Amino acid sequence: MSKANSTGSTGTRRPADTDADGAVSAPGPDGSARDSVHGAAGERLSTAPREDRPETGGGVPAMGAVAWVRWFWRQLTSMRVALILLFLLSLGAIPGSLIPQNSVDEMKVEAFKGRHTTLTPLYEKLQLFDVYSSVWFSAIYILLFVSLIGCIVPRTGQFVGQLRSRPPGAPKRLTRLPAYTTWRTEAAPDEVRAAALTMLRKRRFRAHEAGDAIAAEKGYLREAGNLVFHIALIVMLVAFACGQLFKSEGGKLIVEGDGFANTQTQYDNIKYGSLYDPDSLAPFSFVLKDFVGTYEKSGPQRGTPRTFEARVTYAEGADGPDRDGVIKVNEPLVVDGTKVYLIAHGYAPVVTVRDGSGKVVSRSAVPLLPIDNNITSSGAIKVMDGYRDKNGEKTQLGFKAFFVPTFAGQGKGQMFSQFPALDFPVLALSAYHGSLGVDSGLPQNVYQLDTSKMKEFKDEKGELLKKMLMPGEKLDLPDGAGSITYEGTEEWASFQISQQPGNGWALGGSVAAIAGLAGSLFIQRRRVWVRAVRGADGVTVVEMAGLGRSESARLPEELGELSGALVTTAPVAPEEPDAPDAPDTPDAPDTPDAPGTPDRDGQPTTPDAGQDLDPDPDAPDATNEAGSRPVHPAEAPAEGAEK
Repeated sequence: MSKANSTGSTGTRRPADTDADGAVSAPGPDGSARDSVHGAAGERLSTAPREDRPETGGGVPAMGAVAWVRWFWRQLTSMRVALILLFLLSLGAIPGSLIPQNSVDEMKVEAFKGRHTTLTPLYEKLQLFDVYSSVWFSAIYILLFVSLIGCIVPRTGQFVGQLRSRPPGAPKRLTRLPAYTTWRTEAAPDEVRAAALTMLRKRRFRAHEAGDAIAAEKGYLREAGNLVFHIALIVMLVAFACGQLFKSEGGKLIVEGDGFANTQTQYDNIKYGSLYDPDSLAPFSFVLKDFVGTYEKSGPQRGTPRTFEARVTYAEGADGPDRDGVIKVNEPLVVDGTKVYLIAHGYAPVVTVRDGSGKVVSRSAVPLLPIDNNITSSGAIKVMDGYRDKNGEKTQLGFKAFFVPTFAGQGKGQMFSQFPALDFPVLALSAYHGSLGVDSGLPQNVYQLDTSKMKEFKDEKGELLKKMLMPGEKLDLPDGAGSITYEGTEEWASFQISQQPGNGWALGGSVAAIAGLAGSLFIQRRRVWVRAVRGADGVTVVEMAGLGRSESARLPEELGELSGALVTTAPVAPEEPDAPDAPDTPDAPDTPDAPGTPDRDGQPTTPDAGQDLDPDPDAPDATNEAGSRPVHPAEAPAEGAEK
């Protein structure tokens, strides 16, 4: 270094020098000046941290598009992100369970919107009335699907590689493994290794001979179960997606004696998946012959259904033969891949409406909707056509209906049913006349009566005309306007007809996921080594050790069972008797011998006074080649300690 760049003897720095080009050489922090401008060599010799150098911009080197894609893919296929997505998917399903969904019941959705006018706009923006088809739920669903695939593909390759490879050879020091045992045997090392190889293979270990030891491994199904679990999740996701895209689902309420044909016009309501073809409805039909419902009559379970079944006659195809069938709860009728579920039951009072001249205007069984577990029901009876008033003008009639299958009796409280069976049926009616509003073209609930354009029939007191009727009784309308008669009661059943192709795959995936998870949790992967070598005294030394890929309290126990099975082929060698002690001889004077001084036998002494000078060359070796004391299998500790 030049004199100008050196430190003076007094410990002070000299002024910075100027080079030939006029560039200033600034002094460094250690008292030596460094070239700040000239040449790349001076810059490379800088001791400043790299992040402070001007050429790096003070940050990490910029990542290209490919690097960002790789980083995003690694994050997406990590276990942490997969668990987060699975948690978000389960979290996103919560509003779908708590908030009414359009895909399940549009009437409940409309009722919810009417009660919660403040929350409705927010819920609509967040798509909470259509959770399972919303953009955000679909995004989580697709990302989880991709994450699982990205996780499974490389792990499958690794697992196949493990299946094709052999277990690794035995470590040099088996005594360091957590489970260890050893003994001596008179059997030859080759015989011991052959017996160990046969014994391990019979116990379904993958075993082979590696040098002077047998290497074996077991528990590969642990990783297989893990892979099966993840693949089953993908199968379930695909099945659910196909079920939503290719499904058809509709409802139909049928009164005893009526029937249904699987066409679009026959449904009360029907929904299709976005990829479903409405023309692919399976052709079949059925007739509800009878509904049978029995209930517990006493005890704490009074009113609980005991028999709940719909007896039908169905035909497959346009002209198939009639067959008898029974539809129960969770036991659907399956016809050409379409399932017919029994979902509800109720009563339909049979009423006859006559005009002022006694002409029958309407006679039908009118289904009423239950409002409690005892099938207290309410609804509306509407006469839209065929009725004329006393002046001969066409008008419409409407009756609010309230029905109880088991009435407690007049003066015994409110009119609510005491039991779900038809023990004491009573029908209460309130009468109106005018316009039902059905001619406006707007959809209308058949179970509700819109009285905004109707007038009340008045009784003698000038109040709304109403009356409770038992079977066979009638309500006479005032001024000779006609009458309505309660003839009897029929029963109805509500069915859900659904075609969802992914259900079988979803069920299979669920079963496989449970089996795979059980395998990954309860199967333990472990390795066992058996070494057999000839000792210095000609006796074979056998060592066995085990290592678990995960914590397992059963590993020492299993190693004890394996060693016990091998001892039957390679039994423990008997211990040699100790040699008799030599007769006592007079002690020599206690005079220290100088190093190298011959003793009484003419042998030179050694400086190690504490060692035996003349060990027996034929005495058995007290340690094995690993430096540990031989241990009988019965004395083997649960976990071997390091020697």
